[in-house]
Amino acid sequence: MKVAEYMSQVPGRAAFPSVDALQAELQALVAAHPKLVRPRRIGASRLGEPLHVLTVGDGPADAVVIAGPHPNEPVGALTALALIKLLCEDSQLQAELGFRWHVVACADPDGARLNEGWYGRPGDRRAYAEHFYRPDLADQVEWTFPLSSEDYSFDRPLPETQALMRLMDEARPSLVCSLHNGEYQGAFFYLDRHDATLAQRLAVLPSLEGIPPHHGEPELPGAEPIAPAVYLTPTGSQVGKAFGAGASSADYAAAFGALHLVTEVPIWADERVADQSPTGRTYGQILAAGATGRRELIDAMQAGMRAVAADLSVHSPFRRSTENTLETFRKLGELEETVPDLARPATVAEEFGNQQMLHLMRLRLLATFLRMLDAEIAAGNLTPAIREQRRLLAERFETWYGQAEADPPGSPIELRKLVAVQLGAALTAALHLAERTAC
Repeated sequence: MKVAEYMSQVPGRAAFPSVDALQAELQALVAAHPKLVRPRRIGASRLGEPLHVLTVGDGPADAVVIAGPHPNEPVGALTALALIKLLCEDSQLQAELGFRWHVVACADPDGARLNEGWYGRPGDRRAYAEHFYRPDLADQVEWTFPLSSEDYSFDRPLPETQALMRLMDEARPSLVCSLHNGEYQGAFFYLDRHDATLAQRLAVLPSLEGIPPHHGEPELPGAEPIAPAVYLTPTGSQVGKAFGAGASSADYAAAFGALHLVTEVPIWADERVADQSPTGRTYGQILAAGATGRRELIDAMQAGMRAVAADLSVHSPFRRSTENTLETFRKLGELEETVPDLARPATVAEEFGNQQMLHLMRLRLLATFLRMLDAEIAAGNLTPAIREQRRLLAERFETWYGQAEADPPGSPIELRKLVAVQLGAALTAALHLAERTAC
């Protein structure tokens, strides 16, 4: 199987579909291939949105594909559509892989609807910031699987998470693919095992589409590399306990012995994410500069929250996200402080990653705070404190947005390239398992 050929055949897309448009496309695939695609409801979201899985194929093994586990990461929805269409149209590929594929194209429709304001304008940095929504870790589908260890437990899976749990319980998968995307970093992958062969195969996929691999800061400080831009998946016991959340889909898939793959692709491309040349500064200096910016951000947000806390009356998702994400962001900074070898030379990729992360978190947190205040104003709660903070924080947003624009992260990436990498990764992992089974 030539994965690169399948990647090159991914069609172009100009925008991400809304939740309703995505469901319409999925229904069209079912109608076009009624004997091949089997839809089934597996649950409902927190707001009552039906959750469906589409099953394709009749292989001896099962694969589960989860798209949109974070609502600000819609690339996976397009990948889900491309994968279903490919499997329906290429029976030889389906037979070669030997899987029955269970595809969930939108794992968090409630959250996705809160991001639809920018879905039609991918690559527009202002639109992304102003219409951004992401729940705190303990409210995310990906990080609310049950977790139990000697000194920590979490047993509050969301309805969406419970639906994925039931799906995996029934399918007992050999492969689980969780489709993610970021913003400014390069492409990278997480594997739940030290598989050097698969890691090397995954590492070359982004370059096939001209997307730089990620060689800067790992998403989670201290993540263990297996190959360039391929990391060992952090366990729920590491992440959940640190952030008051649960386990991930990787932890749950482990009960079935499944290979778990996370594919992360960026929306903007910049060659600096792969530049490993030295900057002339130490790693500790890079982290210290980022820490200073984070403290300024946290101080500003906490001051704004104190000013309006007594007046807040709307229990909007933006309020919960703002309050809890501030704490998560603070803890993430504490983890960075434990990173060893601070005296070593810092690379361009590490410097770029730290700078862009600060811009990103400023705009994310402040825009969500403003959406929280807008929800209060829309409900008629126009107290002086709320109106004053809305004005002050809007001015700060413009200042921070201007600073981010003066330090741009590169050009938006063509959507088909992002889909191609995610599709290629899923096919590569499936082929890898099929080869090992044949041996």
